[in-house]
Amino acid sequence: MNKVALSEIAKYSSDRVSCSELTVENYVSTDNIRQNRAGKNRSQYVPTSGHTTAYKKGDILVANIRPYLKKIWLATNDGGSSADVSTLRISSDQFLPEFVYYNLFQDSFFDYAMQGAKGSKMPRIDKQHIMKFPIADFDINSQVGITQTLGFIDQKICINNKINAELEGMAKALYDYWFVQFDFQDENGKPYKTSGGKMVWSEELKREIPEDWEARSFESVLQKSKNGDWGTENYTNSDSQKIYCIRGADINALNGQNGVLSPPVRYIEKSHKDRILAPDDLIIEISGGSPTQSTGRIAHIGDGVTTRFDAPLVCSNFCKAITLHNKKLSYTVKHYWDRLYEAGIFFNFEGKTSGIKNLLFDQLTKDLFIPIPHEGTLVEEFHNVSSKFNDMAQNNLSENQKLTEFRDWLLPMLMNGQVRVGKRIIH
Repeated sequence: MNKVALSEIAKYSSDRVSCSELTVENYVSTDNIRQNRAGKNRSQYVPTSGHTTAYKKGDILVANIRPYLKKIWLATNDGGSSADVSTLRISSDQFLPEFVYYNLFQDSFFDYAMQGAKGSKMPRIDKQHIMKFPIADFDINSQVGITQTLGFIDQKICINNKINAELEGMAKALYDYWFVQFDFQDENGKPYKTSGGKMVWSEELKREIPEDWEARSFESVLQKSKNGDWGTENYTNSDSQKIYCIRGADINALNGQNGVLSPPVRYIEKSHKDRILAPDDLIIEISGGSPTQSTGRIAHIGDGVTTRFDAPLVCSNFCKAITLHNKKLSYTVKHYWDRLYEAGIFFNFEGKTSGIKNLLFDQLTKDLFIPIPHEGTLVEEFHNVSSKFNDMAQNNLSENQKLTEFRDWLLPMLMNGQVRVGKRIIH
C-alpha cells in the first residue's frame, strides 16, 4: 500500500479570525475537544479580544497537549481555535478531508504523536514530527467508499448519543417540574403549586417548599461513603480480584456523554470488597477540575451499568462513592446535585493540595440542603421513570461500545488495504 507524508497533502492554517466573531459553539480549545475521539463540547470560555487561528469546515483539529488523550475533531463549521490546538487543512484535491481525518483517527497516529512529543509531565505534540505521519494513498473513489463505511458507523453512534441527550433532557425536565416548580400531581391529579397547594418557608433552602416536604442536609441522607481504590495493574495473588476502575474522566461517559465508557482493568485486595459499587450508588469526583470547571461532578450507577461488565466496578482514588439510606432517592439527589454543580456552588467548597483542587466533601454535605417530600410515592415514581430512561440510555451506550470496537478494529485494515469496500460513485 502506497503512503504519502501528511505534509505532502496538508498544511497548518495560517488564517486569523477576530475573537469578536467567536461563540461558545465555534471556539475550540484543548478543554472542549473530547477525549477518545468523541468530538467536541460547547466551550465554557471564549476569548473576547485580539485574534486567534481560524478554522474552516473540513479542517482537522488536534489537541497539542497530552496526545494520549486522543482529542481530534473534524470541523463541521467555521470558527477559531486556541494556540493549544493544531488546525490542519487539506491542501491536495486528491485527498478528501474525511479520509485524512480517519487516517489520523487511528491509534497508530496518537502513538506516533507520543513518540515525538516534548515534555514528560505534560507532553506536547511536535508539529513537524506529526507532519511526517504516513497517510494511505487511495484513489478518490476508494476514499469515498472507506469514509462512507466508517461514517455509517459513526452516524449510528451519533444517533444513539442524540437519543441519550433527549432522554436526559426529559429526566431533567420532569425533575424540574416536580422538585423545583413543585407542580407534581396532587391528590386530585392537578399540578400542586399551580393549583394552590400550600407552601411554607424553608430557612435552610431560603425558599418556599410544599408544607409536607422537608429540607434535609446531604449528610442526613447518606448511609455511607466508599473510598476509591486504584489497586494494581496485574493480578498478584489469590487475595486479589479483578475490577474495573471508574475515574473522574469516566463521569461524563457514565452519564451518557463524552464517548464510550471504557474503565481500565485493575486488581484490588478481596478485603476491600466494601468498595465495590452497587446499583443506585452515586460517584462524585472529589479531585481535579480546572479554573473554569469545579470538582464535584456526579454520576449514577444503575443496573444497566453494572451488568455491562464481567467484573465489579470500583471508583478511583480521585472519586468517592456514596450509598443513600433510601436508594430510591438516588436520582432525586443526583439531579439536585447537578443543579448545584451547574450553578457553580461547588467552587465555594474547594481546597488545594499541591496545586490539585479537592472537594471539601464533609463540609459540603453538612452545609447544603435538599428538598425532599415526606411521602415516598413521588420519590419512588421519579426513581422508576428515571430507571427506565437510564436503562434505555445504557442499552444505547452498550451498542455504541460494540460499534466503536468494530470501527476501531476495521479502520486500520481498511487503511492498509487488507479489507476493501465496494466502489462508490461521487455525485
